[in-house]
Amino acid sequence: MKYTFRILRFDSTRDAEPHFQEFSYEPAKIGTVLEALMGIRNEQDGSLAFRYSCREAVCGSCAMVINGNIDLACRTMVDSLKSPAIVLEPLPNLDVLKDLVVDMKPFYDALESVRPYIVPADDPPEKEFPIEDRELAKIEKFTNCILCGSCYSVCPVVARDPRYIGSIAIAKFYRFVADRRDRRPYSDWARINTDGGAWGCDTVFRCNLVCPRYVRPADGIEAMRLKIVKEKIKRFLRLKK
Repeated sequence: MKYTFRILRFDSTRDAEPHFQEFSYEPAKIGTVLEALMGIRNEQDGSLAFRYSCREAVCGSCAMVINGNIDLACRTMVDSLKSPAIVLEPLPNLDVLKDLVVDMKPFYDALESVRPYIVPADDPPEKEFPIEDRELAKIEKFTNCILCGSCYSVCPVVARDPRYIGSIAIAKFYRFVADRRDRRPYSDWARINTDGGAWGCDTVFRCNLVCPRYVRPADGIEAMRLKIVKEKIKRFLRLKK
């Protein structure tokens, strides 16, 4: 079957405005959108820019807008779109560098700002710090993020508020502060306990819907809000004693 790929093209070094370009492509066999893009680049236009790496929905590099929905190109089968016309656009909420390649720096900067790793105690144990499987099970899903940026791109708060760090950054922060091995100071919570953090979320759950790894970052935000309130009550009661 012959497909028409309508791809939004833009080169930040030379184009004033983005524009759509159509490619007619007939794959030798039914494959993924990513495989079709590679075929178009290899056979028709070598200047077409897009990201990919693992091709197995693990690295998150090929996230883009496919017929109006954010998904990974490597896991989206062309025939599943049920249309001979396929429209491809770059992720929103991020500046376009070229064609389907966006600048991921704001997304990574937001994530880095919350220190998404275990901050150990000053006197760590000699061998290990054991933790029960049932404890890990409660926070494990938030480690499955593949950093594709889909949640950041679909978020209406990110679109309107440059202070907002995005859902996965907050969910990642919760994953570590909920881990009893983490010993970060309470001052770290200041980055999250703001309108640019946990309290800025509109709770529309778009991030849950687009996540290719079913992380459900909005669940982490809700859990973090509850944890903030509990911690404030705990500290208030300490002061009362």
